[in-house]
Formats: sequence, structure tokens, C-alpha cells
Amino acid sequence: MGKAIILDAVRTPRGRGKAGKGSLSAVHPQELLAQALNGLVARAGITAAEVDDVVVGSVSQVGEQGANIARNAVLAAGWPQEVSGVSLNRFCGSGLQAVAMAAFGAASGFQQLIVAGGVESMSRVPMGSDGGGQDGQNLRLRERVFQIPQGISADLIATREGFTRQQLDAFAADSHRKATIAVEQGRFTRALVPVVDPATGQVVLARDELVRPDTSLAGLARLAPSFVELGNTAVTPDGRTLDQIALAQFPDTARIEHLHTAGNSSPLTDGAAAVLIGSEEFARAHGLRPRAVIKSIATIGSDPVLMLTAPAPVSRKALKQVGMQVGDIDLWEINEAFAAVVLETTRSLGVDPERVNVNGGAIALGHPLGATGAMLLGTVVDELERRDLVTGLVTMCIGGGQGIAVIVERV
Repeated sequence: MGKAIILDAVRTPRGRGKAGKGSLSAVHPQELLAQALNGLVARAGITAAEVDDVVVGSVSQVGEQGANIARNAVLAAGWPQEVSGVSLNRFCGSGLQAVAMAAFGAASGFQQLIVAGGVESMSRVPMGSDGGGQDGQNLRLRERVFQIPQGISADLIATREGFTRQQLDAFAADSHRKATIAVEQGRFTRALVPVVDPATGQVVLARDELVRPDTSLAGLARLAPSFVELGNTAVTPDGRTLDQIALAQFPDTARIEHLHTAGNSSPLTDGAAAVLIGSEEFARAHGLRPRAVIKSIATIGSDPVLMLTAPAPVSRKALKQVGMQVGDIDLWEINEAFAAVVLETTRSLGVDPERVNVNGGAIALGHPLGATGAMLLGTVVDELERRDLVTGLVTMCIGGGQGIAVIVERV
């Protein structure tokens, strides 16, 4: 096996994912991804014709994001027709899975240069647009495993771990504080590709739209829990609610404390990202300076009801592959789908919180589902360089009870 090298990474700013309200909501998701693709090759100093394949994660693959958005974005970008594209879906881990697929191609020697990334326009293709729900409306499967909505899973985790509303809100406030500092200090500037209106060429968004510098604990405390009504919704013929279904799997838990709000959960978001992955041979032959090498890739399944607890075990699995320990990782990116996910993962692994999400995370910056994993990978490489550190680990919880982790080593 050879090595999979990260040559560069870019992303668009994250925009508010609400129709007519976010700055990116007027941009077709194919065009959004196309601008990231063109921004990547322009900055990396290669030509699009040299790319063997484009691998793209996207969760809601329907409507404007259907019909193989990877291939259509390649065409929208004006790349040669010989450049192929494939789209994949591992729910929230899709962008990181795209990186993994590209790394497999480069390390095996079957491919020399691959673009991996993701896109999600939640303003134009809202979550759930595919109509299948978490389980694809398979009633036989639902009789065996009833996959409750992720917000209820997050509240169940918080309840079982004993996290308080104050702890979740404090984590959210800190995410905004760190993201605000990162924006003010220009830590994201290198990666950002400003998005333009495809028709006029005018810039519509040049920086992340969701960060709120004025976020306070008092303000967060005023927000109502988001999943109380959903948890009390009857969904079975015998009248059981979603909360009751979840609690049936955990008889040691008396009730679910609904603690997650719009303030301590990740907001709906638009965005795209692209990462350039190459083989050692390609980088050497073309005089390209590697930025990092992918050391380890792991996925794992976990309880499909609790659903969001896989980041810790999948991180251990990735570390074990290369004989590393938790303390060997300089920087961690644990996706902030919900505050409880990061708190549970950090506690379970015994990670120093000062090494986790040092520039804030999805609670402050947003979570464009299919793109986030690729964005986080670029963020950790940028920050390793800025701090003159060596190793980073990116991990994400995934719907249906899965996790993914990627370890990178700065070159």
C-alpha cells in the first residue's frame, strides 16, 4: 500500500440553510459545489484534466441534489467531460466518507489524483426531502429496530450521561466564542472560496454566516427545548410515543430530559467543500508539496436508538490501526451535531477539552450535512499548520447508529 496525501482543501462559507433567508439559498447546489471544485484546482496549481475522479458526499440526494450531483457539478464547473464523478451517502459522515474513498484510490495505486468533498443546500433541499425517513419506510425493519429522530437520541444521551442544560448551553456558548475568534483572526481565510452569483459574478457570501459573537448563556437559557413535542408524538398503532419507544430500550432510564434547543444544536446550513487527494508518486512527479498524509480511516456501527455515541469507539478503532493512543492526537474535530455528542465523546475518550474543536464547531458555524466532514478535515490540517502541530483526528456521529474517524499527520 502506498500513501494517500492531502494536497489541499477548500470550502465555501457556510450559509443559513433557510429558503429565502440565507445568502446561499439562491445558488443551485450543483453551482455551489462547482465553485468549490474550481477554487480547489486554481489554488492547488493543477488542471482539472489531471483529476481521475470526483467523489462527493450528499445526504438528501433528491431534486436539485439528485441525479449524481458529483457528475453534474463537474459539468457545471466546466471541467473536461472525461472527468468522472460519483455521489455517496453516509448521512452526516458523507463528506468524510468521500475523503476515505479518495484515499483508498490513491493508496491502492489505482488512482493518482482524486477530488473528494461534499455539498448540502438545506435551504433548497430540506432535510427529509427524500421522504424515506431514517429507515426508508421499511415497516418490517421498524418492528425490529425503531430508529427515533436524532434530536431525541441526543436528549436521551444527555439524560443518561447526566448532562445539565447549563452544561450544554455553556458548550454552545464556547463554540461561538471560539468561532468568533477564529473568524476575527482570519483562521479560515486560507480555506474559504467566496461564493458568487453564477449569473452576475457578484459575491454573495465571503464568510461564515451563522456565527453569533453576541451569544450569551442568558440568551441560550431563554430558548425552549426543541424536541419535547416530537418526543410526545404517538407513532405506533398502540399509541406509543417516540419517547416511550426510546425508553423501552433503556429500562434503567425513567424519562428523557429534553435539553437540546436551537442554541445548543447545529443549525440547518448550506455549503460545499473539496479536498485534493493524491498519491506520493503524483505529488513527487508534479512538484506538489503535500500538506498531510492520511494515517488511518475507520467506520463502526453502534446502537441505532442511542444512535450518536459512535465517535468514541470509532476513534479508538482508528487509533488502534496505527498503534496510537488518545494522548497522541494534537487536535480533535468532533462534529457538533448536538452539544451532548461532543461532551459524551470527550468524556468517554478522556480527551483534553482544550484540544477539541479549537475554532468552534457546527453549533456556531453550521452543519451542511454532506459537506461537513470534508470541511472539518480541511480545518484540522489548517490548524495543525498554524499551531505547528502534527496529528489530528476528525470524527462524526452518523444517523442510524454509525461513526467515522480519520487520522491525519501533517507533513
